[in-house]
Amino acid sequence: MNRQYIFTERAHLMCPNMYFGIVEVINRPLSREDIERAWSKLAAAHPFLRAVLGYEADSNRYYYDITDESKIEIIYSDDKASSIQDEVIMSEYNRLTSRDWDIRKEGLLKTVCFDMGDKTCCMMVFHHLLADGRAARGLALEMAETYVHDSTPKVAEECLISSMDDLPEGSRLPWISRVLINSCNKNWKKENHYVTYDEYHAFAQKCQEQDIVKHSIQISDTQQMQHLVKQCKDAGVTVNDYLMAKMFIDEKIGKIVMAKDIRNEIKCYNDNALGNYSTAFGIQYKAKSDDVMREAMNVHKRVKKVNSNLSQIMTVLACYIMMEPELIDAAAISGMGGYDSKAGLFVGQKMFGFGNKEGRSISNLGKIDSDVINIAMFIPPASPAIRKIQGVFTTNGRMVICTRERS
Repeated sequence: MNRQYIFTERAHLMCPNMYFGIVEVINRPLSREDIERAWSKLAAAHPFLRAVLGYEADSNRYYYDITDESKIEIIYSDDKASSIQDEVIMSEYNRLTSRDWDIRKEGLLKTVCFDMGDKTCCMMVFHHLLADGRAARGLALEMAETYVHDSTPKVAEECLISSMDDLPEGSRLPWISRVLINSCNKNWKKENHYVTYDEYHAFAQKCQEQDIVKHSIQISDTQQMQHLVKQCKDAGVTVNDYLMAKMFIDEKIGKIVMAKDIRNEIKCYNDNALGNYSTAFGIQYKAKSDDVMREAMNVHKRVKKVNSNLSQIMTVLACYIMMEPELIDAAAISGMGGYDSKAGLFVGQKMFGFGNKEGRSISNLGKIDSDVINIAMFIPPASPAIRKIQGVFTTNGRMVICTRERS
């Protein structure tokens, strides 16, 4: 396959704490031999599971260096897990993400298996370069199917976003945004320096050691979920609208950042591929009451309005595409005070929100029904721009909300 360069993904490459997880309880007892057989099959089907970070010094470009062998780290915990809420699961997640992975040597996925008697609990910890939430959800389902049924995963060719031509018509930034980014690019070029991976890695290691992110897990049973779905349907809103309205009320904030899958809109996506094919956009709103369903109806109107504006939906990706790649590299580290760059500081703090850690976000992987997965949880990425984020995943009628929050 053609070399897949890291382009818009550079925003995930040099940003601390860009890890997230999926935990799934699989309807089969633990078998190490079959776990390893399943992951071997998946690595053969997905090139990025065999990749480490490659670098071209002459062009200062990074790429997915795809090898012939799986780079998945498989860990078998000595601790048994009694449920998806068992503290041993998040304890292991925190251990694995308490340091910055050197992905020049390590792969982009680590997986931990817990014995649950007649079931197996599998936690997958992703570097964001490997996948977005939707791709991770697909891989988790594939893993469970392969493990339970010994099926053969479909080979998926990777083809990442590489230019504005890959985005749909109408994605171009407004004039004022183009002027601003051109100015940032010019200022960056005048500074005539860039962040090396070694500089970033040392900085991120310190961040990971000092970063304290607490978590909580809430599970809605099928009856609660059916009641909530009916309420939302009667009000003409989605469950996502409801969750956003509740966060607006509880947090007393005016903006929530949402992730949006754009696989059906872009031109380069190949079915079942890993990588990142999502964007993010903000919903601005101020709750006027404590009535969640009433506020959800207002939020629904805001979301509908934003979704009708393709340029607004694609703003973040269009910014990445237009911005100098090395400036993207400098955004997080400069915004957090670890690198001396005025251009990087402006982009990192004013445009991307690094440093203040005040963002709120909801990332919803949707719902699935499965005979191989009993229940699953999404552990969302707590990037440096985030104070609180909720990861939502519904399996077999049970919604699990994993909330991660900085104090």
